[in-house]
Amino acid sequence: MPRVPHDFGYYSLNADHSVTKHDDLMRWAMEFEHSNRRVKLTILAPGIFVSTVFLGLDHSFSDTGPPILFESMSFTDYGEQGCDRYATWDEAVAGHEAMVAELRSTLKARGVKVENGAT
Repeated sequence: MPRVPHDFGYYSLNADHSVTKHDDLMRWAMEFEHSNRRVKLTILAPGIFVSTVFLGLDHSFSDTGPPILFESMSFTDYGEQGCDRYATWDEAVAGHEAMVAELRSTLKARGVKVENGAT
């Protein structure tokens, strides 16, 4: 039996941070284009920050488990330094804060002056 390709699904983020799955690609694309997908942004120093966003497409690459719809990435002047993905808004916020704490600790250990970070 041929393997069915993974359904990436199209999702929008609601005002209450829940998500809605869409079957219509064009409707989803029009909504997604104008939506606010930022969950959090924390700037730790010039050129060093953590960004967490709603992806809109399922990044689980699996046919089991919940859709993975959020992503946190840390960036430095040298490019992307870390990436974690999550299923829910609450997981994304917690993951963002954990990534910020880890990066802040690493930077302080290296003697980099770290800002409080606007989020």
